[in-house]
Amino acid sequence: MIPIRDTVPTKNYPVVNNTIIGINIVVFLLQMMQGPAADRFIYIYGLVPARYSVPQIASYFTSGQQIFSLISFMFLHGGFLHLLGNMWSLYIFGDNVEDRLGHLRYIVFYLLCGLASGLSHLLLNLNSNIPTIGASGAIAGIMGAYFILYPRSKILTLIPIIFIPWFIEIPAYFFLGLWFVLQFLNAAGSHGDVSGIAWWAHIGGFIFGIIFLKLFLLLPSAGVTEKMRRVTAKKKTHRLQVIRPVAPGNDAHLYGTITITPFEALSGTSKVVNIPWGFHKRLVRVSIPPGIKEETKLRLKGLGRMITDRQKGDLFLKVVIR
Repeated sequence: MIPIRDTVPTKNYPVVNNTIIGINIVVFLLQMMQGPAADRFIYIYGLVPARYSVPQIASYFTSGQQIFSLISFMFLHGGFLHLLGNMWSLYIFGDNVEDRLGHLRYIVFYLLCGLASGLSHLLLNLNSNIPTIGASGAIAGIMGAYFILYPRSKILTLIPIIFIPWFIEIPAYFFLGLWFVLQFLNAAGSHGDVSGIAWWAHIGGFIFGIIFLKLFLLLPSAGVTEKMRRVTAKKKTHRLQVIRPVAPGNDAHLYGTITITPFEALSGTSKVVNIPWGFHKRLVRVSIPPGIKEETKLRLKGLGRMITDRQKGDLFLKVVIR
């Protein structure tokens, strides 16, 4: 299963989330440029518990280096697939959390989640001399926050069946709840760092993400946050939308809604919609002409119920502008 996106729209561009993704990519490229010195680079900037618990090892590092590695470890990755998996998860869940917290609180929240995940790993593996790297713990905190904020959201997931793409929507509480249970089972069944994955960092990040979210929601947003929201307000809705059509009575036609912004209504746009109906799920491209008005109905021929063996009803999409 490959998660594609969640179904909760955001009102603002995730400038901080995208910046964090960009920094991770730049740091990864810098890491790849180290060549034979890559292991030393990771040991210096990764999180090594023994550096804090073993005096003989700690003596080789300054206080500044020790503090910096508690942050820098979450921007390093063990390979391209490690980076890709983490950044894709951050892309899916981070924008919604940033949209809820605001840009300034989100960056502090992200760093605190990463720090808490690193300390969780450190305390449970005090004598380990193996570096821990990756944004997984911080992203686990984001997932924990998403679990609380949007439990009724759906995760649009791609299941490739041979050459046929099949999209299904998995409830967020189930998707994230199952993920957390798997982390716990893996942590309970692992022995120290033998697996090479910091399971307890994931668990700690998830739990502290929930705790930090509760605390952050109690804090009032600053005036600069509201100003930034106005600047980063989205001009376009997501290109891929999920349409849930209805068919009243014995009507052969199906009816649904498609959401666009005022900017898209003025300039026109194109969307790809996923239409689940029964056991069938279809991807359809919808072109919206410029100057369209609120509640205008778009007619997609042949996408309704079967009338005869050779004839189908139509799908009517009502345009909602917000």
